[in-house]
Amino acid sequence: MPDRSLTALAAQTPRPKRRWSEERTVEYTPHMQTIQIVLEESLLKAADREVKRLKTNRSRLFRLALQEHLRRSAIKADEEIERAAYGKIPEGTEMVAFEKVAAWPED
Repeated sequence: MPDRSLTALAAQTPRPKRRWSEERTVEYTPHMQTIQIVLEESLLKAADREVKRLKTNRSRLFRLALQEHLRRSAIKADEEIERAAYGKIPEGTEMVAFEKVAAWPED
C-alpha cells in the first residue's frame, strides 16, 4: 500500500505559485475560500510543529489533513456498502455458482 502519511501527501501535492514573493505564509490560488476555525491550544501547537517539520503553512497542512480524512471516509462508506451487500447473501451459498461451473480434477 502506498504511503499516505501527511509527509507523503505534502511531497506529492503540487504547490501553487505564490503571488506575493515577500509574503511566504499566504498562497494565492483562485477559487479558495478563507475560513475561520477554532482549535484547542494544544492542537494548534501540534499543528505548528508539523508545519515546521513539513516546511509548509497551516492552510496547506489543514487542506492535506482534510483531504486525507475525506479519502478515508469515502473508503469507509464504500466498505460499509459492500459489507451490507455481502450480508444479504444467505449463509452457505457463496460457492454455489462457482461449484456449478468448476471442474475439479479427479484423483
